[in-house]
Amino acid sequence: QGGNKTSLGTQVRPGIIAVDPRVIPLGSHVLIRYPDGHTEHAVAEDTGGAIKGHRIDVAKWTVSEAQKFGVKPVKVYVLKDPPPQKGQDMA
Repeated sequence: QGGNKTSLGTQVRPGIIAVDPRVIPLGSHVLIRYPDGHTEHAVAEDTGGAIKGHRIDVAKWTVSEAQKFGVKPVKVYVLKDPPPQKGQDMA
């Protein structure tokens, strides 16, 4: 992690991913599907020198947490609309 701010100027935190903006536009809401089948919603708010092509970096709170998380093959789906926020009507 090269600091605590993303390319969009927001705080680096879980729920944020770094992307190659030529592949996934910054600001995109995505669904990440992990090999074990669980999914996670995230927002593409950052870029990085090692993030080229079809590669993402999933933000974690600490370096040790990121190391424990490791490298995983995932499927990333760019969502047309962001997921509803807690407490927001889904109508």
